[in-house]
Amino acid sequence: MGDVINLNRFRKGRDKAAKAQDADANRRKFGRTKAEKAAEDGEEARRKALLDGAKREE
Repeated sequence: MGDVINLNRFRKGRDKAAKAQDADANRRKFGRTKAEKAAEDGEEARRKALLDGAKREE
């Protein structure tokens, strides 16, 4: 026979793991410093300007 498992413990463990994964995603999304945000915005602006400068007139 197989091992007996407690379904409530399994469910709670699964929910806890899902919350931990969501928390990790939020830390990556919102846990940046002001300098990191500014650097990323500057890089995005530089890439956009480079792309717009490479467009050809029709």
